This record gives sequence, C-alpha cells and structure tokens, in this order.
Amino acid sequence: MRDAVVLVRGGMLGGAGVVTALWAAQVRPSARPDALFATAAHLTGLLAGYGVLVLLFLMARVPAVEHGVGADRLARWHAAGGKHVLLLCFGHGLFALLGYAVHEGVDVVSAVRDLLGYPALAAAAAGTVLLAAVGVTSARAVRRRVSHETWRGVHLLVYLAAALGFGHQLAGPDVAPVAWFWALAHTAVAVLLVWYRAVVPVRQALRHALRVAEVRVEGPGVVSVTVSGEHLAELRAEPGQFLRWRFLRRRLWHTALPFSLSAPVRDDTLRITVKGLGGHSRRIRRLRPGTRVLATGPFGALTAARRTRAKVLLIAGGVGITPIRALFETLPGGPGDLTLLYRAGAEEHLVLRAELEAIAAERQAGLHYLLGPSGAAYDPLAPQALAALVPDLAAHDVYLCGPPGMAGAARAALLRAGVPAGHIHSECFAF
Repeated sequence: MRDAVVLVRGGMLGGAGVVTALWAAQVRPSARPDALFATAAHLTGLLAGYGVLVLLFLMARVPAVEHGVGADRLARWHAAGGKHVLLLCFGHGLFALLGYAVHEGVDVVSAVRDLLGYPALAAAAAGTVLLAAVGVTSARAVRRRVSHETWRGVHLLVYLAAALGFGHQLAGPDVAPVAWFWALAHTAVAVLLVWYRAVVPVRQALRHALRVAEVRVEGPGVVSVTVSGEHLAELRAEPGQFLRWRFLRRRLWHTALPFSLSAPVRDDTLRITVKGLGGHSRRIRRLRPGTRVLATGPFGALTAARRTRAKVLLIAGGVGITPIRALFETLPGGPGDLTLLYRAGAEEHLVLRAELEAIAAERQAGLHYLLGPSGAAYDPLAPQALAALVPDLAAHDVYLCGPPGMAGAARAALLRAGVPAGHIHSECFAF
C-alpha cells in the first residue's frame, strides 16, 4: 500500500510540477503591474484547472487507486485539495481582474462588467461559484447540518463546474501551445469517471442480480442484511472492504450507502451489519426479502494485503466492528497470533458478540471487550492499558476501525506505546 500511496502522491505533485514548468516556459519577465498580475493569473489559473482534474480523478473510484491508497485517505486528499483549488480559483479571478483593470485604466466594477461580457469568462465565473457552493456545504460546521442527500447533490455540481471552466481554459492564449495536452488530460479523466462511476456499476447490476435474502435483528438498533446474487466471486470482495449499496426501495434508492462486509463472501451471499438510529438505518430494518439491490465496489484497503507481521492486533469501536469481525475470521494465523479489542460504551452495545466468541474459540484467538463511557477516568485504550492486554505490542500489526475520535485516540496511544506508524492500518469514515 505504501508504494501505491507514494506513486499516486508523486504523480499528483509531478503533474503540478509539469504545469508550473509550462507556465515558466511562457513567462515574459516584466516589471509592469498589469504584466505581474497577468503572470500571477496565468499560474493560478493553470494550477486551478489541474487541481480540478486531480479532484475528479481522486473520486473516480479507479480500483487500483482505491485498493492501493485506501478510500479514507483519498477522501482526505480530496477534501484538502478542494480547499486549495478554491483558493487558486479565487486567486486567478482576482489577479486577472486587477491585471485587466490596470491595463485598461478602468475601475474594478467596470472591469468586472467588461470581463463578464465574454461568454467563456462568464461560464468560468459561474463554475467558480458552483465550486464555492460545494466548498461551503463541505465545511464541517455546515455538513453536520445538512442531509447526506443534499450534500451529495450539491457535490455533483463539481462536474458542471469543471465543464463550465473547460472552455475558458482552452480559450486562454497562454494555453494554446499545449491545448492538445490539456484536452487529452481532461478526456482521460472524463473516460475514467464515466467508466468506473457509470458503466461498471450498471454492468455489475446486470451481472450479479442482487436481492435482499434476509434481514436479521442483531440487537437494539442493529440489523444484518444478507444479500444474495450470482457470480459474486467475480467481485473479489475481501474482508475489510466495503461496497456502496443502493436498495431499490422508496426513500432509499437515490442514496448509495457505504457499508463494510461483516462476513466473508459465502455461497454467493454478501452480508452487511448496520448500526445506528438514523433514517437510513430505520428504513434498512424494514427491508423485505426480494428487494432489488445495486452494489458497486469493492472499495477500501483495510485488507490482509497490508499485513507485515505474524502477530495481529485488531481494534474496533462502534460500527467499526463490521470489517474487523470479517478480518478476525479470515486473517491467517495460528493460536495466539490474533487478538481483538472491542471498545463499546456498555455490554448491550456489543454487536455480533456470539459470532466473535465462536471465532475466538475456534481460532484460539484473544478477545477482550473494553467497556465504559468515553471520557471516563480510566481509558482502556491508553498506552499502558494496551501494553498490559497485548504483550509485545510493538511487534504486532494493528488493524483499527471505529469512530473518528476513538480511532484518532487509539492511533496516538499505539504510537506512544512504540508501535511503528507503518504497522497501524486504519480506515475511518464519517459524514
């Protein structure tokens, strides 16, 4: 996985370097204010256009990238990159506006009116406004207050924003010498998006014919949904991975919900376990056998391929137990090689407990429930507590999945306990 991360990150930075080199090759040194503004506008515009392409590529769901880098890391890169792209777009617009105003000797208001008279510039300005709307709804304070459907709907405006800005990019005189390269890059990303976000899901739906086979109550607010289908081995879904599920039922069909597999693929069936009190969870509990299901994936890199040590510690919290439970059953290992720590607020919050205990008994693996409210005086995930539960902790690979706060605290404790960062494997998702 580390090689994939280095490769993708290096490719993104290398692309930015190529774009900057294209800008540098065309720079005509000048001390005139309008020329300085124009030069800055040229650089920020090129980098903004490249940045939009990178954002789209990160979310294209290319299997090699998703499996090699990890969906959570891609999402973090996408979020961080979005902020920088917005700043570059605003910087480009401001520098271009000031350069035009100085060159023509007009005030800023007149410059705005003149520039918006060009169709390509007006379209690019509209695209920037759409990107700003996406950025606002993605801000943490706003995102907590909007539904997932609203956030996702606004986020889809990125495609329209990219299309609106494309004409302006090709029309710019500074891009003309490399217009073929710019068009090729956009075409390549567009093909990836169409293929992996449209063609592949439709092909999978037709090929696998998924339907709900069973909905079983596991505990208060928790259900397992078993989905049956055809040729499921072709999905190559590994324990620890997740799929995006779309249940063709009223008020659920329009939302693709990311749920991890809570058990290995068996006899052409997939199983997910859903915990929570939100609207989607309530509707999933009311699913009926026979309901059609569309699933895309698998995604994620929290798999056995990340393992580097013979001994493995699995740490789960909340709904993070679902991928960890699948790994607990399937990770290769002899007696004593596997240990699972399950953090929960109280005993009644434990999910799939009977299955976990059966797996632990069959595999002679360690299983410990770490119960108690978060923020209590005693922290069962503190470095000393972890070292007491797991002898030779630093010699273990650690698979970690849980809510962001719990996962972050556990990772910090593991590092303080001497576990190398490269041996801590985690994926964390939060809306």
